Amino acid sequence: MEDNQISAEKHRINRAITAQQVRLIDQDGETVGVVSIREALAMANDVGLDLVEIAAQAVPPVCKIANYGKLKYELQKKKSEAKKKQKVIEVKEVKFTPAIGEHDYQVKLNSITKFVKDGNKVKVTLRFRGRELSHQEIGVKLLSRLVDDTKEIAKCDGSPQLEGRQMMMVLSPATIK
Repeated sequence: MEDNQISAEKHRINRAITAQQVRLIDQDGETVGVVSIREALAMANDVGLDLVEIAAQAVPPVCKIANYGKLKYELQKKKSEAKKKQKVIEVKEVKFTPAIGEHDYQVKLNSITKFVKDGNKVKVTLRFRGRELSHQEIGVKLLSRLVDDTKEIAKCDGSPQLEGRQMMMVLSPATIK
Protein backbone atom coordinates (compact mmCIF):
# COMPACT_ATOMS: atom_id res chain seq x y z
CA MET A 1 0.00 0.00 0.00
CA GLU A 2 1.19 3.51 -0.83
CA ASP A 3 0.82 6.44 1.57
CA ASN A 4 0.81 10.21 0.98
CA GLN A 5 1.33 10.12 -2.79
CA ILE A 6 -0.36 12.16 -5.47
CA SER A 7 0.05 10.80 -9.00
CA ALA A 8 0.23 12.69 -12.27
CA GLU A 9 -3.49 11.93 -12.77
CA LYS A 10 -4.24 13.96 -9.59
CA HIS A 11 -5.62 10.99 -7.65
CA ARG A 12 -5.07 11.27 -3.93
CA ILE A 13 -4.68 7.99 -2.14
CA ASN A 14 -4.90 6.80 1.47
CA ARG A 15 -3.71 9.47 3.96
CA ALA A 16 -3.39 12.17 1.25
CA ILE A 17 -7.21 12.44 1.17
CA THR A 18 -8.09 15.49 3.26
CA ALA A 19 -11.91 15.27 3.44
CA GLN A 20 -13.49 14.29 6.76
CA GLN A 21 -16.25 12.27 5.08
CA VAL A 22 -16.28 10.46 1.74
CA ARG A 23 -18.79 8.67 -0.47
CA LEU A 24 -17.33 5.16 -0.57
CA ILE A 25 -17.40 2.56 -3.34
CA ASP A 26 -16.06 -0.86 -2.31
CA GLN A 27 -13.69 -3.11 -4.28
CA ASP A 28 -16.64 -4.81 -6.05
CA GLY A 29 -18.06 -1.51 -7.33
CA GLU A 30 -20.93 -1.43 -4.83
CA THR A 31 -21.83 1.91 -3.21
CA VAL A 32 -21.35 1.78 0.56
CA GLY A 33 -22.52 5.34 1.22
CA VAL A 34 -21.13 8.33 3.09
CA VAL A 35 -18.61 7.26 5.76
CA SER A 36 -15.85 8.96 7.74
CA ILE A 37 -12.34 8.94 6.31
CA ARG A 38 -11.10 6.78 9.22
CA GLU A 39 -13.78 4.17 8.57
CA ALA A 40 -13.00 4.15 4.84
CA LEU A 41 -9.24 3.78 5.46
CA ALA A 42 -9.91 0.95 7.92
CA MET A 43 -12.11 -0.87 5.37
CA ALA A 44 -9.43 -0.49 2.68
CA ASN A 45 -6.75 -1.68 5.10
CA ASP A 46 -8.82 -4.74 6.06
CA VAL A 47 -8.95 -5.98 2.46
CA GLY A 48 -5.32 -5.01 1.77
CA LEU A 49 -6.10 -2.37 -0.88
CA ASP A 50 -5.76 1.41 -1.27
CA LEU A 51 -8.39 4.11 -0.78
CA VAL A 52 -8.33 6.16 -4.01
CA GLU A 53 -10.08 9.53 -4.43
CA ILE A 54 -11.69 9.33 -7.89
CA ALA A 55 -13.95 12.43 -7.85
CA ALA A 56 -12.41 15.15 -5.68
CA GLN A 57 -14.81 17.90 -6.85
CA ALA A 58 -17.91 16.07 -5.57
CA VAL A 59 -19.36 16.88 -2.13
CA PRO A 60 -18.44 14.68 -0.30
CA PRO A 61 -15.56 13.38 -2.48
CA VAL A 62 -16.04 9.95 -4.06
CA CYS A 63 -13.46 7.35 -3.03
CA LYS A 64 -13.00 3.78 -4.16
CA ILE A 65 -11.29 0.84 -2.52
CA ALA A 66 -8.97 -0.49 -5.21
CA ASN A 67 -5.46 -1.66 -6.02
CA TYR A 68 -3.92 1.69 -6.97
CA GLY A 69 -1.27 0.21 -9.28
CA LYS A 70 -3.91 -1.73 -11.21
CA LEU A 71 -6.21 1.32 -11.40
CA LYS A 72 -3.36 3.46 -12.74
CA TYR A 73 -2.50 0.78 -15.33
CA GLU A 74 -6.12 0.57 -16.54
CA LEU A 75 -6.35 4.38 -16.89
CA GLN A 76 -3.10 4.39 -18.90
CA LYS A 77 -4.46 1.60 -21.11
CA LYS A 78 -7.68 3.57 -21.81
CA LYS A 79 -5.63 6.65 -22.64
CA SER A 80 -3.45 4.77 -25.13
CA GLU A 81 -6.53 3.16 -26.76
CA ALA A 82 -8.07 6.60 -27.27
CA LYS A 83 -4.81 7.86 -28.76
CA LYS A 84 -4.67 4.89 -31.14
CA LYS A 85 -8.12 5.69 -32.52
CA GLN A 86 -7.23 9.30 -33.38
CA LYS A 87 -6.65 10.12 -37.05
CA VAL A 88 -3.69 12.37 -37.72
CA ILE A 89 -4.31 14.60 -40.73
CA GLU A 90 -1.20 15.02 -42.82
CA VAL A 91 -0.52 17.66 -45.45
CA LYS A 92 0.66 16.10 -48.72
CA GLU A 93 2.20 18.22 -51.45
CA VAL A 94 1.72 17.87 -55.20
CA LYS A 95 3.78 20.08 -57.54
CA PHE A 96 2.69 21.32 -60.96
CA THR A 97 4.16 23.49 -63.72
CA PRO A 98 2.03 25.67 -66.03
CA ALA A 99 3.12 23.68 -69.11
CA ILE A 100 2.00 20.30 -67.74
CA GLY A 101 0.87 17.65 -70.22
CA GLU A 102 -2.60 16.13 -70.08
CA HIS A 103 -1.40 12.68 -69.00
CA ASP A 104 0.81 14.14 -66.26
CA TYR A 105 -2.14 16.23 -65.08
CA GLN A 106 -4.35 13.11 -64.83
CA VAL A 107 -1.66 11.21 -62.89
CA LYS A 108 -1.30 14.06 -60.39
CA LEU A 109 -5.10 14.43 -60.18
CA ASN A 110 -5.32 10.71 -59.28
CA SER A 111 -2.70 11.23 -56.55
CA ILE A 112 -4.61 14.20 -55.13
CA THR A 113 -7.86 12.19 -55.21
CA LYS A 114 -6.21 9.33 -53.33
CA PHE A 115 -4.72 11.65 -50.70
CA VAL A 116 -8.03 13.46 -50.12
CA LYS A 117 -9.99 10.19 -49.89
CA ASP A 118 -7.49 9.02 -47.23
CA GLY A 119 -8.49 12.11 -45.21
CA ASN A 120 -5.35 14.18 -45.80
CA LYS A 121 -5.03 17.79 -46.86
CA VAL A 122 -3.18 18.46 -50.13
CA LYS A 123 -0.99 21.48 -50.76
CA VAL A 124 -0.93 22.17 -54.49
CA THR A 125 2.15 24.08 -55.62
CA LEU A 126 2.45 25.58 -59.10
CA ARG A 127 6.03 26.57 -59.88
CA PHE A 128 6.76 29.18 -62.55
CA ARG A 129 10.11 29.08 -64.36
CA GLY A 130 11.68 31.84 -66.42
CA ARG A 131 9.18 33.89 -68.44
CA GLU A 132 6.23 31.73 -67.31
CA LEU A 133 5.78 34.17 -64.42
CA SER A 134 4.52 36.83 -66.85
CA HIS A 135 1.63 34.46 -67.80
CA GLN A 136 0.09 33.87 -64.38
CA GLU A 137 -3.37 33.49 -65.95
CA ILE A 138 -2.30 30.05 -67.26
CA GLY A 139 -1.49 29.00 -63.69
CA VAL A 140 -4.77 30.38 -62.33
CA LYS A 141 -6.67 28.53 -65.07
CA LEU A 142 -4.86 25.27 -64.24
CA LEU A 143 -5.60 25.57 -60.51
CA SER A 144 -9.27 26.45 -61.11
CA ARG A 145 -9.53 23.38 -63.40
CA LEU A 146 -8.06 21.31 -60.57
CA VAL A 147 -10.62 22.71 -58.10
CA ASP A 148 -13.44 21.88 -60.55
CA ASP A 149 -12.13 18.33 -61.06
CA THR A 150 -11.98 17.67 -57.29
CA LYS A 151 -15.08 19.63 -56.16
CA GLU A 152 -17.02 16.44 -55.25
CA ILE A 153 -14.41 15.18 -52.79
CA ALA A 154 -12.45 18.29 -51.77
CA LYS A 155 -12.88 21.97 -51.04
CA CYS A 156 -10.33 24.71 -51.57
CA ASP A 157 -9.15 26.54 -48.45
CA GLY A 158 -8.91 30.09 -49.80
CA SER A 159 -7.94 31.27 -53.25
CA PRO A 160 -4.55 30.47 -54.84
CA GLN A 161 -1.80 32.74 -53.54
CA LEU A 162 1.37 33.78 -55.30
CA GLU A 163 4.56 33.71 -53.23
CA GLY A 164 7.66 34.51 -55.22
CA ARG A 165 7.71 32.12 -58.19
CA GLN A 166 5.15 29.72 -56.72
CA MET A 167 1.37 29.78 -56.64
CA MET A 168 -0.13 27.71 -53.82
CA MET A 169 -3.49 26.50 -52.59
CA VAL A 170 -4.68 23.88 -50.10
CA LEU A 171 -7.36 21.28 -50.76
CA SER A 172 -9.17 19.72 -47.78
CA PRO A 173 -11.48 16.71 -47.73
CA ALA A 174 -15.10 17.85 -48.22
CA THR A 175 -16.26 15.52 -45.44
CA ILE A 176 -13.80 14.57 -42.72
CA LYS A 177 -14.02 10.92 -41.71
